[in-house]
Amino acid sequence: MAADPKKKRKLTRRDFLVVAGLAGGLYLGVKLVALPFAQLKLAEFLDSAGGPPGSIDAVPLTWFELSPDGKVRVYIPKVEMGQGIHTTLAQAAADELEIPWEAITVLNAGTGKGLDDPVGTSASNSTSSLYPVLRQAGATMREMLRLEGAKLLGLEPPQAQALDGFVSARSGDGPKKSYGEIASAVKDWQVPEKLPALKQPGEFRYIGQPMPRVDLLDKVLGKTTFGFDVRVDGMLYGAVAMPPRIGATIKSAAAGDAAGMPGVVSVVIQADFVGVVAQRRDQAWNALDAVQIEWDQSQTWDQAAIEGLVQIGNGRGVTVQQEGSVDSHQTAGALEAEYYTPMAFHAHMEPQNAAADVRADGATVWASTQTAVGVRRAVASAIEMDEQKVLVIPTFVGGGFGQKVNSVPAVQAARLSAAVGKPVHLGYRRSEDFQNGFIRPPSRSQLRATVNPNGLIEAIEHKQASGQVAFPFLPVFVSKVMGADFGAYRGAQIRYGVPHKRVQAWLADLPFKTGWWRGLGLLPNLFAIESFMDELAASINMDPFDFRLLNLPVDEDGARMRKVLEAMRVSSGWGSPVPEGRARGMALSYDVKTIVGCVAEVSLSGKKIRVQRLSAVVDAGFVVNPNGARAQVEGGMNMALSSALLEETLIKDGALAPANFGAYQFLNNSAAPEVTVELLQSGTEPLGLGEPPLGPVAPAVANAVFALTGQRLRRLPLKLA
Repeated sequence: MAADPKKKRKLTRRDFLVVAGLAGGLYLGVKLVALPFAQLKLAEFLDSAGGPPGSIDAVPLTWFELSPDGKVRVYIPKVEMGQGIHTTLAQAAADELEIPWEAITVLNAGTGKGLDDPVGTSASNSTSSLYPVLRQAGATMREMLRLEGAKLLGLEPPQAQALDGFVSARSGDGPKKSYGEIASAVKDWQVPEKLPALKQPGEFRYIGQPMPRVDLLDKVLGKTTFGFDVRVDGMLYGAVAMPPRIGATIKSAAAGDAAGMPGVVSVVIQADFVGVVAQRRDQAWNALDAVQIEWDQSQTWDQAAIEGLVQIGNGRGVTVQQEGSVDSHQTAGALEAEYYTPMAFHAHMEPQNAAADVRADGATVWASTQTAVGVRRAVASAIEMDEQKVLVIPTFVGGGFGQKVNSVPAVQAARLSAAVGKPVHLGYRRSEDFQNGFIRPPSRSQLRATVNPNGLIEAIEHKQASGQVAFPFLPVFVSKVMGADFGAYRGAQIRYGVPHKRVQAWLADLPFKTGWWRGLGLLPNLFAIESFMDELAASINMDPFDFRLLNLPVDEDGARMRKVLEAMRVSSGWGSPVPEGRARGMALSYDVKTIVGCVAEVSLSGKKIRVQRLSAVVDAGFVVNPNGARAQVEGGMNMALSSALLEETLIKDGALAPANFGAYQFLNNSAAPEVTVELLQSGTEPLGLGEPPLGPVAPAVANAVFALTGQRLRRLPLKLA
């Protein structure tokens, strides 16, 4: 019988593997629980837990290393992209291991160390998935050190204690041994027969505290290695020809004058691949522009054609939520509304890049990636090499937002390296990054609901259409089994306690690559639902807070949502006077079990919407690092605000546009609002926080604009008529 994925499984002794220390180091791996993919109600699981499917039955590992000087390295298979997870996860490890905070160092874990993580850094589950594992690993390692330290000190195990990086007598008398001394002296380590108990909350030293970031100093001093910082002996630089228009393919190519240009080492022309390798990056780019390429393009796409593809009713609709009987409870006077969200670039500051060194005996890839395992698989396939011979070293990532799960740059770098027999670094120009990554698809929502005179929603229906989000990254059978793309309809389900509700999703095949964008479908779907909730409240002249409180589900989630709403009403000053020319709007989000409420206070400058303040209340379970949590909320809300007010990718002359920063507008510092964040603690385990804050911002702003102007804006980016 399959295990219930909602129930947590305690780690057992069999889940631990101890390998003899090399050079005085102790390595401890911890196995994560394998989830039975075939027996999960996958859509329900993904919607509640946030984890993507792909290879979900594999088991990522996490390792520790103790050096003789007592320093501790923690290798984490979740990549640091600025979100602060290395600090949060280090707190879990350091607290149970009982070491000084300054003794710990966190490193990205590459492939080939037994730490392979098939999920990657995504889905707001980095902390929630590894927090209990690192705690148990730290506690077990501490117990192993205590037992071995007792032997070295001539103590019976009950007489010894492990504290602050040392093992000593519980009485406090006599000598003590540092963890480093113990790690250097012991050859054969034993895992305790009984795993040690974890600390109780009252015993925490670091967990729950606002600890300083472990990566801060190196970043300030410029010591952190991002993808573009990679340097390897003998490294050359590459550039690859990519389609200038949607759907274009290479018809023919010739080196032309490029082969003789300064610094050019090789012009690589293969059936479906054209690239240049040179001594410098600028030389590679210049030479690539000189290669004679004829492109074949069967159709020139425009914006209207793309929007025409994303339509509710096109193709087969898949029901993703069904309760009660919607059709028999909708009245002729039901309220209806339609909403639209455009395409958007990820617009990360660091363009796509990778370096590769392909040799006869193996390959090494340095990648700015959210999924080292995915890069390894793609590179191995492209160069026809055994996966076990491909080592992927993830760098720090200068912004990813879902785009950096893309393995294409690493494959291109590997193909160039294989062609010239030397290490090659490939870095995209911004126009190449915008035109040839994948983007957030356009989406459309239609909502219809009946509300009785008392303010209760009797029936509600949400019809949603979108381009693909998750399916492009999954095996084909997943789309056939599920029908609806869980990434596209994320956030589309109705969380309120309505007795009759139905959500249907339609999926459009678009002629360009679409995929993960921070929060997946959360931002567009919540924009529609929470804007519509405001419309329903306004239709019966009810306060938006009161309306939502009245329609909450009667369960644990409903109780948590109620606490967030009540706290948000107070913290935002809802109901109190606002400065002249301003108004407030609110929205509520439930995503990966995290609840985020937002109140936006807006004003106008002519017809330009200006958001003065965002007030957030968040229940993300147990908060491991309050500073990190607040930073995540602040960053996520500003990103959502940028999308709500400014960001839009269009089709012009058959290509994605615009081609660079400047023309592509997004929120700058001068337009950023004041953001206040209140954290509500609940439970004992952390929940996801990387993506949930993006959900309620756009509808809160749109609702505030309605309160200020009477105009109901149903299309992003928000613009007044």
